[in-house]
Parts: sequence; C-alpha cells; structure tokens
Amino acid sequence: MENIPQRLLNSVADLHHQLDLKSPTNPLVSVVRLQDIPQQNVTPKTIVYNFYVVYLKKNYEGKVKYGHQYYDFDNGVISFFSPKQQITIEENNSAENVHGWMLVFHPDFIQGYGLAKKIKDFNFFSYATHEALHISEKEEMIVSGILENLQEEIENRIDGFTQEVIVSHIELLLNYCKRFYSRQFITRKKASNDLLIKFEQMLDDYLNKDENQKNGLPSVRYFADKLNVSPNYLNDMLKNLTGQTTQQHLHHQLVEKAKELLSTTELSVSEIAYQLGFEYTQSFNKLFKNKTKVTPLEFRQAFN
Repeated sequence: MENIPQRLLNSVADLHHQLDLKSPTNPLVSVVRLQDIPQQNVTPKTIVYNFYVVYLKKNYEGKVKYGHQYYDFDNGVISFFSPKQQITIEENNSAENVHGWMLVFHPDFIQGYGLAKKIKDFNFFSYATHEALHISEKEEMIVSGILENLQEEIENRIDGFTQEVIVSHIELLLNYCKRFYSRQFITRKKASNDLLIKFEQMLDDYLNKDENQKNGLPSVRYFADKLNVSPNYLNDMLKNLTGQTTQQHLHHQLVEKAKELLSTTELSVSEIAYQLGFEYTQSFNKLFKNKTKVTPLEFRQAFN
C-alpha cells in the first residue's frame, strides 16, 4: 500500500499556505469559505492540525479516513477536529462542487477566556469522523450565519472588543452544535437504541462469561472500541437516551452482578471482588456502599 505523506500544520498561517490562500488577517483564527479554496487544494492528503478545526461541508464526494476505516461525507455535515488529530482525505472528482465553511482557531486565541476551560466539555471534538453532525437546512442556516459574522469580524473589524466578540461567537457556535447533536441522538433514535441494546448485551456477556477476570474491570474504552465508536460519543449517546453516562452504566451492572453473587453463592466478598475484576477488595466495598448505602456483608446478611 502506498504511503501517504503526512503534513503537520502548526499554525493558521501554515494552513493558509497549504491551501494557497492569502495570509490570515489574524494569525490565531480564521474563517474560510471552502469554495474560495483553489480546486487542486481542496483535498490534502494526511494532515495533523495543531489547532481546532470546524468543517461545514456540502456536496463532498470524497472519503475521510479515521484510524483504519473510511467514511463517506453526506451533504450538510459538520466535523470537529482537536489539536494533534491525524486526518487522511482521499482525492475526489468533484472538488468544484464543494461548498461550506472552515473555522480554525489556535488554543492560544481562547486563553484567558471561559471557553478555554469549557472547550473540554464539547465532547464532539474527540468524536470519530464517522460520528459527524448531520444538520437540517434550518440548522445549516444558523451555523452559516454565525460563521459569516465571524469572518466579517475577523477580517474587517479590529478594535478593543474584537477578540472578545470572536470568542463569544465561537462559543455560541459550539453551543448550537451541542444542541444539534442532542437533537441528532433523538432523531436517529433507532440507530442509537440499536447501539444501546448491543452495548447492554456486550456488558452482560462481559460480566457473565468471566471476561472481567481476564481483562479486569469493564472500561468505557473497551466497549467503545468494540462498538466502533469514540468513548465520548458512546457516553453522550447513552446520557441522552438513558440519563446515565457509560461509567454509571458499568457501575450499575457491576453492583447488580455483585448482588446476585452475594445472595446466591457462598463466595467471600474478596472472591466476588476478584471475580468482578477488582484488584482491591476495598475498591469493591467502596463502590458497592456508594451505590447501595450498605456494605457487601450487610447486604448478604439481609438474606440470612
């Protein structure tokens, strides 16, 4: 297989140079219309961004590789990339049809603002490429409007309020996208429910087929990998559907399995802790009491 060259883009200026665009007005933030990018540069090969990127793409027929898998882009999707992510994009035959926007901003640009801390709460920056946000026409108008205002603010208005206004626009955009993702979990409920059912079945198998003795306590990463989704996507999907995070699901099922073993077997508390995958009995006791308000021994004594 032919090796695809990798390009590290450290700055917004590096990106503009890569795309044959004029130097950015602000070295730390930029908004670009995709149709303004020269055709031959619409689809770079493999890129590692050292800044945040938000793509709104339409009419794109190429494929994006994330890890070892390829995913098609549909019309009207938004993808989010955080610093250090590697993205591989294949050539497409209809570059002239690509429309949309690209927002890029360096972490240094938001330092000193509340967004610098809050940005970690926007989990979609660590979703996989195939977990892109699919937006409606109305939602697309909202996003495009914010990006158009951002471009105007970046390129034409420079005063003492410029950075604050730009940062507030970026945060507004991300808050809207968070809302749209919540809507997507609902409108794609069948797909989400199928994923939930599969997750619960896998977790049940894990606890009942001694996988925990082999692999330790069930982890969010383990099930996300098995389900071919990112940990944050799985977490947000479960929270939207059930009100519980993935970790809360894991803890609940661990405690339920512990109750079963405590009430139907003569295994000691230490043996049960080991069978469930705990390295230390104290950790098992702490989790069990936190969830049930009683210790494992107190729970067992209630059956005697």
